[in-house]
Amino acid sequence: MPASRSDHGTGTSSTAIAATGNPSLMARKAVGSGSPSSSTWVSDAAVGLWPTYTTTAASSGAPRRTSITVDGSAVGGPPRRVVYAVHKPAGVVSTAHDTHGRPTVVDLVPGAGTRLYPVGRLDADTTGLILLTNDGDLANHLMHPRYEVPRTYRAKVGGGAVGDAALRALREGVELDDGRTAPARVRRLRPDVLEITIREGRKRQVRRMGEAVGHPVLALRRVSFGPLDLGDLAAGAHRRLSRAEIDALRAASRGPRAPRAR
Repeated sequence: MPASRSDHGTGTSSTAIAATGNPSLMARKAVGSGSPSSSTWVSDAAVGLWPTYTTTAASSGAPRRTSITVDGSAVGGPPRRVVYAVHKPAGVVSTAHDTHGRPTVVDLVPGAGTRLYPVGRLDADTTGLILLTNDGDLANHLMHPRYEVPRTYRAKVGGGAVGDAALRALREGVELDDGRTAPARVRRLRPDVLEITIREGRKRQVRRMGEAVGHPVLALRRVSFGPLDLGDLAAGAHRRLSRAEIDALRAASRGPRAPRAR
C-alpha cells in the first residue's frame, strides 16, 4: 500500500491518488527530502515513468521513512548502473564527445537517460562490439591489464594466405615497438580471415600484430568482449544488458577465464 501523504493544493493523499487511477493526479510524484515543506511536485508526463512508494516500519524509536523510486532508481539518489552493448559501425569514434563533430558511439544510444562512457576504444575503421556504461568502477576493472579480460576479433588480412609460421608467431607473441605481445588464441577461419583473441588492450594491437607477421589487416571487427558476444546485433544498434550479463561482466573483471554468458 503506498504511503499516505497530502497533495498540497488538492488535499488528496498519495493513497487516494492510486485508488482513483486519475491520470491527472497519478502523473505527479514527490522529489526532494520527502517532507511536506520541501516537496516539489513535477509532471510525470515529462519522464514517462510512474513512482513507487516504499515505507519502512519504525524500529527502536526510529521514525517511519518513505522512499520513492522511479524505474527502480531512488529519486534524488545516484543513477542506476547500466551497461549497453553497441555494434559500432565504421566511421563512428569511440568517445563520449568528438571535437571534430564526428558521430560517436554515445550518439548511438540517445535514450539512455544517463551519461554513458565507452569501455575502452575501437579504431574509427574497426567495427563490432563496444560497451557503454555509467559504472566507472566496472569499466576500470574491465580494462585493467591485471584481469586479462579477453577480446575476440575477426580480421580479414592481406598478404596472401596465412601460413603456419605466421599463426605460430601470433600465438606465441610478436615483437612490437612497445614490447612483445602476450600469447594470443588464433584460429584460421579462411585462408585470409583470422579469429584472434587477446587479453591486452594496446593501441591498434591487432592491426600491428598483423603487420608484424606480413599480413596487414584490411577489415577488423570485434565479436566478443569477455563473456559477451556481438551475436546478431545489427550495425548501429544497441541493447541494454540484463542483470545476469552484468554479473558475468563483473565476474570477468575480477579474474581471467570467466564462463560465457548465454
